[in-house]
Amino acid sequence: MTEVSSAAEVGGPAREPLAAGPRPPDSMTRRLGAWLPTWDMITTRHLEQRKRKGLMIVVVLLIAALPVLVLGIRLVFHAVDPKTYGPAGSPGIFAVVCNTMAEFGFIAAAALGTSLGTTDFTDGMFRHLVVTGRSRLALYLARIPVGLSILLPLVALAFAATSLVTSYAGSPQPASVNFNGVNIPVSLSQAQLESWLLERPVQGATAFEQGPGPGSGPGPGPSPAQARTTIKQNIGTYYGQYVSTEVTSENPPVNEMVKIGLWLELEVGVGFMVGLGLGSLLGQRTVSTVLMIVLEIIVTPILGNSAIPYFLNGQRLDVGIALDQMRPAGLAGGAGLHAPGRVIFGGRGVLNIPPMPTWAMIAVIVGWIVGWSVIGAWRMITRDA
Repeated sequence: MTEVSSAAEVGGPAREPLAAGPRPPDSMTRRLGAWLPTWDMITTRHLEQRKRKGLMIVVVLLIAALPVLVLGIRLVFHAVDPKTYGPAGSPGIFAVVCNTMAEFGFIAAAALGTSLGTTDFTDGMFRHLVVTGRSRLALYLARIPVGLSILLPLVALAFAATSLVTSYAGSPQPASVNFNGVNIPVSLSQAQLESWLLERPVQGATAFEQGPGPGSGPGPGPSPAQARTTIKQNIGTYYGQYVSTEVTSENPPVNEMVKIGLWLELEVGVGFMVGLGLGSLLGQRTVSTVLMIVLEIIVTPILGNSAIPYFLNGQRLDVGIALDQMRPAGLAGGAGLHAPGRVIFGGRGVLNIPPMPTWAMIAVIVGWIVGWSVIGAWRMITRDA
């Protein structure tokens, strides 16, 4: 025993350790390299985004400030002087608030998306995240639930407040709609409207006539026979005018409000996903945000203003046009300066180009969401750290 110890002390050969078997892969390494984001990655990113107070204030103001401000002022004025100021909610106010919320919500969602898509590059943290072994795809995918968890509840709260004020503090539902001094009952089908007009042909012709042309005198009105012929020939046009006026006069029913709420969520969600992909592609927050604003308030209205010869299908590739043609009919009254829309896919577009098929609308919207997500993820995977 003493000889062995001495040999070791003077540098003799020591016994080699036993060969180690294959080490099992570290669980932490597996989690970091997985392409699906972990819950910790999502919550950490969510906390980082909430700390950007300037951006969060802008997002809240763009989405929720308008309905709170407009409806709050109307509620106060009506409570103080109900004889002078009418009810706080009305179909027109509801449509204007929701349409504006969709417009501003798209811009706010795009700004949040571009911020999440570029924050690691602008803060200089992308290299450190990659060095730790985290999957780049997981880094991109973690941003999607973060942005949607901020935007969707905010839109839901703002829309719920608008719907409650319209339903419980709004004007009562009218029993009729007025056309040139003629009151026509609401909720008529096209056949019922035709029967009602044919029973009162002179009133029907007066209700939907556009008025005398330039230079024409007062002259006698049409005879009952002429009025019936005109009604039968133009009942489709008359019914479209009747539906448009009825929509602007009535508070939307519950099922219509559900459609409007889902459409608002879709509008905001698309804006966020496109902004996220564009921000990841360019890596510059300001440029990406400006491009998204230009798309929403310049490019889409120009492409939707009129049909361009031989380029109609190209116009329809704009996601804003596809979203517009899915606009629920209850929002047609707040379309602003746009022309009256057409009922499409249960909705009513307010732009002026011919409607696209339902499958094409769905394909354009899904294509923009998936396409920009793939582009953004690909750019993050291939970007130099």
